[in-house]
Amino acid sequence: MSIESQINSLRMELPSTVKLVAVSKFKPNEDILAAYSAGQRCFGENRPQEFAAKAQSLPKDIEWHFIGHLQTNKLKLVLPYASLIHSVDSLKLLSEIDKFAGLTGKVADILLEAHIAKEETKQGFSAGEILSIDFSEYKNVCFRGVMGMATFTDDENQVRSEFHSLHNLYDNVRNISIPELSRFDQISMGMSHDYRIAVQEGATIVRIGSNIFGARNTI
Repeated sequence: MSIESQINSLRMELPSTVKLVAVSKFKPNEDILAAYSAGQRCFGENRPQEFAAKAQSLPKDIEWHFIGHLQTNKLKLVLPYASLIHSVDSLKLLSEIDKFAGLTGKVADILLEAHIAKEETKQGFSAGEILSIDFSEYKNVCFRGVMGMATFTDDENQVRSEFHSLHNLYDNVRNISIPELSRFDQISMGMSHDYRIAVQEGATIVRIGSNIFGARNTI
């Protein structure tokens, strides 16, 4: 199927309450423009240099999401262009984003990445660490929700359990009634191989790449 056909198929399948992030990492601008021509406006990238280059060269109405591990020395490549950063996985990164955003006169929309998988290679906060954050400390950050990646496994029960735990964490944070969490309303979970389970477990954002653009190219 063509990129346009895949976008249209996903648009018909996904509930209106779920935002599709087309993961375009490693893909050429031509592929992104094919998805754009099909009406897709939200794209996700995970490498700062590629993210900045695409944001500068592609249509300005694209909503860019940064979905990869972010090093603090790469903030200048990401924050000027990111509508949402999915992968805030440490207090150090959170503090540096807050500081950088303040210096540039903007507020950065972010998701807190939770470690929900039974894989040590995955990044992220524990649930307890997220619940212990002093949200009022960060004046230049807007906490929009949580993000997580389930274990890469064929065991659907395990994947469902991990997504369920992320939704429970989201609910627990939502129950903290402070102004800094007034826009905390997003759960980013689910990729090409498990997005249907994620949607069933309450995802509001899914990150889909290979189902749209085909197998990943590494360049």
